[in-house]
Amino acid sequence: MSINQTVGKLFQFYPNAKCALIYNTPWQLLLATILSAQTKDENVNKATAVLFKKYPTLKAITEADQTDIEKIIYSTGMYHSKAKNIINASKYLIEHFAGEVPGKMSQLIKIPGVARKTANVVLTEYFKTGYGIVIDTHVIRIATRLGWTTESDPIKIEQDLMGKISKKYWINFTNVLISHGRNICIARSPKCEICPVKDQCPYYTAIKR
Repeated sequence: MSINQTVGKLFQFYPNAKCALIYNTPWQLLLATILSAQTKDENVNKATAVLFKKYPTLKAITEADQTDIEKIIYSTGMYHSKAKNIINASKYLIEHFAGEVPGKMSQLIKIPGVARKTANVVLTEYFKTGYGIVIDTHVIRIATRLGWTTESDPIKIEQDLMGKISKKYWINFTNVLISHGRNICIARSPKCEICPVKDQCPYYTAIKR
């Protein structure tokens, strides 16, 4: 079975996989993604529920006191830098894009606090462009176990996967793998026996020996 057939099988197994971040507008998605670095989506959703209620517009966030935002997003970790980034990102969007979130990678990565991963989330989740593949811990773990990559650097892993996986899968690829990573291919004691792609998995083959 080819890599794309294996990916297709995972897509069939998780037909309702979707982004776990809660948002109503593209700028809310962008800021939520900035906050999601090195923390769980649940922590982000709890924080943004308060943040976006108190500061419902980009302009409101730019005028907010940074210490107040830090208190709201404290549970997401790295709250000093994250608060600074979302304020500066909001200012940048207003100053350079009239408050609209741009739909190009080259424009997104110029926004304070936005690196390739965050840009890819916005492009795949909101714009549905399939420009690249979002690489997170679940994707790294599963792609490694399935033998799709031997790289450790996220950028190299993305390039590796983009060269092997059909573009039609890129948009929802990460959401599917996150679902698989949370339900079956967990970091410790993965539930290999019930995995739908175990027969295509070198990791499973190795532990059976």
